[in-house]
Formats: sequence, structure tokens, C-alpha cells
Amino acid sequence: MNKIKSEQKDINKQIEFLVEKIFINIPIDIEITINMIYQGQQEILLELIIKRLLKNKKSADTLDGFIFQKLLNSNIIATKNKLNKYFPDGVARLKKSLHINYQPLQKLLMNQNFQEADRLTNKYLCQLVEIKTKNSKKWLYFTDIQFLPLEDLFTLDLLWKIYSRGKFGFSIQKQIWTKNNKNWDKLWEKIGWTYNGTMKRYPKEFEWTLNAPEGHLPLSNQLRGTKTLLYLFNYIK
Repeated sequence: MNKIKSEQKDINKQIEFLVEKIFINIPIDIEITINMIYQGQQEILLELIIKRLLKNKKSADTLDGFIFQKLLNSNIIATKNKLNKYFPDGVARLKKSLHINYQPLQKLLMNQNFQEADRLTNKYLCQLVEIKTKNSKKWLYFTDIQFLPLEDLFTLDLLWKIYSRGKFGFSIQKQIWTKNNKNWDKLWEKIGWTYNGTMKRYPKEFEWTLNAPEGHLPLSNQLRGTKTLLYLFNYIK
């Protein structure tokens, strides 16, 4: 009995720690803790994100996305019903000031449908430029980057990070590029876009799961060179 009380006390302390903390990615020790709690006390995890996002009104981060996705796959009906009641559209609150409704993207990402999410992300980027320039777009040139509203670009990037445990997103790719002295060949290698120095073929040679290398998604078309991605990296915060 004392052992059970001690274990519960430890869990409560860990939960208290998680309530206020901001997560850019999910450290392995936190992942182990969440997985352990998930096995026996899913209600605690649900209450944790309710407290973080609804009571404390924090902005969703990778921890919330990680917990939400685990609970989404719960086989406990009461847990799933309560999750759907409080977070019917996911954990990210989308601002009304955005130029596009990104809820379809959030739905794809929270269900880990990364290939469709990648296609939709490219479509949204083109639409954002179209809104500003009134010109139809199927892909972006470097001269188009200046027309992307920063708030929308931030939201797209954030959604990818929230639902990938902080592995995917334009800003993640930029970090890897910067850490490798802005060397494009090293970036392609690190994020898994090349094999033996040759660009992989879309879509079958790319990975569409969380097992992909860090920064693997979203994709950018490199057939037209690196200039567009360079401008995007310089533009994004």
C-alpha cells in the first residue's frame, strides 16, 4: 500500500512539473513518463492537457500534441468521448486573424496522415501567395516568399511541430541547416532527402511516419534549386 501511495505521489509531482513547462520537443525521459502513465491512468493525462490548455490557457506545444495523439488512440471509450468533448478539433487554437482556415491540416497531422498533410501544406503556401498577388500558383519561387504572412507561416510550422513531437517543420529544417554551417548537401543528408548523394524520388522514396529523420517533412521541391528554401529559412523565425 505504501509503495502504491509513493508511486502515485511521484506521478503527481511529475504532472505538476509538466503543467507549466513549455516543450519544443519531447525528451526521452518525458516520453517514458507519459507512456507509463498512459498504461494505467489515461484520465490523468487528459486532465493534464485540459489544465494546460483550457484552464491555464497555454498555447499548445509538442507535449500537448503527443498526449493528445496517444489519447486519440485509446481503447477506453470514456476517455475518447471526453477527449472529443474538450478537443473536438485538436489541441491547437487557430486564430481568426489567419488568412486561411488550417483545420483540415490540423486534422491530417493529428491523425499522422503526413503525406496528405505535406500536399495540403504546399497548397496553402501557394494560396497565401495568390491572396497577395492575385496570380495562380502551383509552386513557389523565391520571389514569392515575401508575400507569405508571417502569422500564417508560423501557424503552419507550429502545427507540424505540435503533431510530430517537434521532429517536423520548416523551423526544424532551418535549425539543422544552421547547425551544419548552412551546407545544403549536409542538410539533405541529415533530413533524409538524398540517398548516396542523389535526391530521392517523390513520393515513394520519402518516409511518411514519425520514424523519418528529424526535419524530413514538410518537403520542398529542389528541382528548381535551393533559392526558394533559402529565402524561406531567412524569412521564418
